[in-house]
Amino acid sequence: MPDTSTLALFSVASLALLIVPGPAVLYIVTRSIDQGRTAGIVSTLGIHVGTLVHIAAAALGLSALVVSSALAFNTIKYLGAAYLIWLGVGKLLGRDDDVNESEVKTQRLSRIFYQGILVNILNPKTALFFLAFLPQFVDVSKWRVGLQILALGVVFMLLGMCSDGLYAMVASSAGNCLRGNAHFAHFRRYFSGGIFVTLGVAAALSGSRSTLE
Repeated sequence: MPDTSTLALFSVASLALLIVPGPAVLYIVTRSIDQGRTAGIVSTLGIHVGTLVHIAAAALGLSALVVSSALAFNTIKYLGAAYLIWLGVGKLLGRDDDVNESEVKTQRLSRIFYQGILVNILNPKTALFFLAFLPQFVDVSKWRVGLQILALGVVFMLLGMCSDGLYAMVASSAGNCLRGNAHFAHFRRYFSGGIFVTLGVAAALSGSRSTLE
């Protein structure tokens, strides 16, 4: 394990990055407002299962391959953007008024979980984070670099679950109030669908591999 001072510094730096809303946070907030606390927590779990994939890839050196290849990077980038837009369009066009509410909730929770995984896996910015930020806390003179990356990645994931979980709780509380508003209830589908489409467009138009947001 990295020493205590390294872990403490890494944790503080990670929290500073995590509290700034990005695509994953906006995904969680949207789900929380739209469908409540349980959906927000499930989306958080899905996002960080996707983080586990990036941690494993970074530890194995696969992230370096993606970032070094413009074709691989752009393929993942545009797949992720297309997936977010697809979610948004599906939400905008979807109608579930005639479906049993409990069945919709159960199906949606499972979909939310897997969608969260895909949203984070198809986010090349996460791979850039593990290459541009995390290696600054790795000491190649002590023990295996891959294991250090794995340990720091798990710390980052746990901190992310805490911060994202807080976003989910706050957003779901706000959503409880908003869902009681007749005007918001009418436009909720357009609100959440619009967020997903906006995220997808923003991802597609985001900067090059040299940009870490």
